[in-house]
Amino acid sequence: MFFVIEVGTRHVHVLGVTAHPDGAWTVQQARNLLMDLGERAGQFRFMVRDRAGQFTDGFDAVLSAAGIEGVKIPPRSPKANAYAERWVRTVRAEVTDRMLIAGPRHLRAVLDAYAAHYNRHRPHRGRSLRPPDCDDIAMAATTDLAAARIQRRRVLGGLINEYERAA
Repeated sequence: MFFVIEVGTRHVHVLGVTAHPDGAWTVQQARNLLMDLGERAGQFRFMVRDRAGQFTDGFDAVLSAAGIEGVKIPPRSPKANAYAERWVRTVRAEVTDRMLIAGPRHLRAVLDAYAAHYNRHRPHRGRSLRPPDCDDIAMAATTDLAAARIQRRRVLGGLINEYERAA
């Protein structure tokens, strides 16, 4: 699994899933990320990454062409990449440890669904219990829960539930 986290907002991009990542695959995922970000790519200065062998010079060249500097974490120091380590732990605890994954396509579908939930609905302490894609104006409005109708939406077959006001 290859993913990127925007540290400021905690927004997660799941870029790809493969059992055997190599340099060419990783370079293509970096290109895909830059295409997805579009104009926003200029807002990023650094990409913190580990020292895995699939991060080749070509990967760094794709990033540097977009003005993003690749920064390697020190050897054997997972705390240097704490945001990524925390996201992996969250995905395992909330999703993959609770369901049987049938293959790479199923894993990708599950991760995409969870990333959408994570980015739009899951609260984060570091963001004052707001999700990454939260609209601050919508969070400022208070709701009278006695008069409001609440609607539940099941995610991943009911493994996760999202609640919102019914229209």
